[in-house]
Amino acid sequence: MFLSRRQFGLGAAVLSLSACTGVSGTRSEYTRGAESLPADLQPVRNEGYDTWVASFRSRAVRQGISETTLNAGFRGTGYLPGVIKRDRNQTEFDRTLEDYLSIAASDERVMKGRAALQRHRATLSAIESQYGVDAEIVTAIWGLESFYGERRGNVPVVSATSTLAYDGRRGTFFEKQLLAALRILQNGDVTPGRMTGSWAGAMGHTQFIPTSYQAFAVDFTGDGRRDIWSEDPSDALASAAAYLSRNGWTRGQGWGREVSSGTSGNVLQPQAGGPRFAVTGNFRVIKRYNNSDAYAIGVGHLADRIGGAGPLRTSFPPDANGLTKDDRIALQQGLTRRGFDTGGADGVIGPDTREALRAYQSSRGLPVTGEPSTELLAGLR
Repeated sequence: MFLSRRQFGLGAAVLSLSACTGVSGTRSEYTRGAESLPADLQPVRNEGYDTWVASFRSRAVRQGISETTLNAGFRGTGYLPGVIKRDRNQTEFDRTLEDYLSIAASDERVMKGRAALQRHRATLSAIESQYGVDAEIVTAIWGLESFYGERRGNVPVVSATSTLAYDGRRGTFFEKQLLAALRILQNGDVTPGRMTGSWAGAMGHTQFIPTSYQAFAVDFTGDGRRDIWSEDPSDALASAAAYLSRNGWTRGQGWGREVSSGTSGNVLQPQAGGPRFAVTGNFRVIKRYNNSDAYAIGVGHLADRIGGAGPLRTSFPPDANGLTKDDRIALQQGLTRRGFDTGGADGVIGPDTREALRAYQSSRGLPVTGEPSTELLAGLR
């Protein structure tokens, strides 16, 4: 069974493992502060968009958005062609659970998660005491959504949501997000310049879409603002916990566990031949954050690893090309040694690895497919 793209939920739920979140499997173009936005995520003139914005402003005023907020919110913003390109490309690839967990619970993500948990232990303990959600679960959500705050996104939310609302493919949904974003500005929780996020408008450390922010964000620090964008992640982490709590999280109950056989109850095996998981009601609550079994297993397993548990006990079977994860890592390492950069060796055959494979095949006069194989691996060892 393959795991399809992420569904609408909270967080970065419209993005399906995209570059703005921590579960990308590729180099992120949104690492906060590292680089300026790509050219296609900078505003360009579009007369149709300008006409739509003028019409929207009238609708927004009728719904209680002030002219002052509209002027401030739209200042310096505009149509972003790259947002439409990314939205249209969401047919994307499917990932097996093995690939997903290779990214979601990578050694680096586990290591950073354990460090983040220790660094923010007092805050996370206070959040756990108030909302009943385990500190490790909150930390794992933080890790999956923004790589512990390193990949929060720097696309202006008003530009992103207005571009998607104008495009019309999910116009009603994104106009609601745009209105919510403007209400957040009007409430004074954040300034227009700081209201940034993913290309689809997911914001802050735990990637809340604007309507979810309105419904669930909390001011945990007590400074009068629900600031999920701050370098201090306290409000964002507490907001994620508040979301889970209000959606039925049971204090003291785990999310689930890996099982071998003979276990009764709700048992999942998302990938044939792979691990099986007995899950609880809290697993279903995690899916309210993002309606995906893979995501919920990723959060739960990463939380376990952050808390000191080891890797899964059950191995995954070879892939459709007859390669195990160790084989795929060896293939990536072999390509990189020969000057064909795969962007890392994690055993996940993503766009960078396929491009490296195509370049290698072309250089050797082989059919250019970008597909791995046991024969290619043998030639690279």
